Amino acid sequence: MGWFWADSTPPLKTPHPIPSSSAAPPPGCPMHNVSTQTPSFPPRSTNGSPPSGSCPVRAPNEPTASSQPSYVSKLNPLNYMPSNLSQSRSEGQTIHLPTGRERSSIPRGDSEANWEYPSPQQMYNAMLRKGYDDTPEDAVESMVAVHNFLNEGAWAEIVNWERRFSRGLGYGWQACRRGEEGFLEDCDKIASSTDVAEPRLVRFQGRPNELTPKARILEFVGRMYPAKFASEPPFDRHDWYVQRRTVAGETKEVRYVIDYYSAPPEATGEPVFYLDVRPAVDGPTAACERMMRWGGDIWHRASGAKARELASS
Repeated sequence: MGWFWADSTPPLKTPHPIPSSSAAPPPGCPMHNVSTQTPSFPPRSTNGSPPSGSCPVRAPNEPTASSQPSYVSKLNPLNYMPSNLSQSRSEGQTIHLPTGRERSSIPRGDSEANWEYPSPQQMYNAMLRKGYDDTPEDAVESMVAVHNFLNEGAWAEIVNWERRFSRGLGYGWQACRRGEEGFLEDCDKIASSTDVAEPRLVRFQGRPNELTPKARILEFVGRMYPAKFASEPPFDRHDWYVQRRTVAGETKEVRYVIDYYSAPPEATGEPVFYLDVRPAVDGPTAACERMMRWGGDIWHRASGAKARELASS
């Protein structure tokens, strides 16, 4: 899930300057002394590494070994996917796949535009690159539709978290103390006087082979008590990095983790998915946010507030 494409990359930061040093280079170094004579260089070793004690600076006319860029260097740093993935028909492809791309409702963190979803042709090419050679070509368009639907649902959950906590923990507690139903009733009224900018998705990363701590715990409990807690592990995991703008106008980056689960299909055969979206516990603030939201319903019932509201209604 989450295969957005970004054609632009963030500007590179200027590296720190190299500190000056008064240490003298080794005698054989071509930069050691200014001379009109052509300096001599030690013979180049066959394994590509310089001889011990030789100068690391190469002569201007010395041949260098050709180096190929690594696979990681070709990836887009915003989504860890190949940049500008081809829209061309793949070799051996038997049916035509659309190349049109759908614009999502998810704002980008590096511009005022929204993220775009891959086209069916891009999705098919990406799956071939990942080694999924048995992908049915006639199912790719449906896969793209499900992919886009799940990502829209994940973003809606993130927005719900941000509506509670982007204004601070104090507002977050007021939003959570009446549970989920109470928040839906009060959010528009409370937010009218303390509105903040919408969150924006900065970048994301798929980590399907790394279970989150919560998923590991659920898997362990399911093995211990299979009759009551048995469930399949998530089929995918993503980390989304979201730009949060506070009431004071400051911005901070919040990492969200998303576990994608499959559920039993509907009676009509339609697939069902469940998304577990929450802020990653990268600090005490995120831990408080998770406790407040998940404990809000419990507090609302245990304190008797729900019973009093029902009695007065």
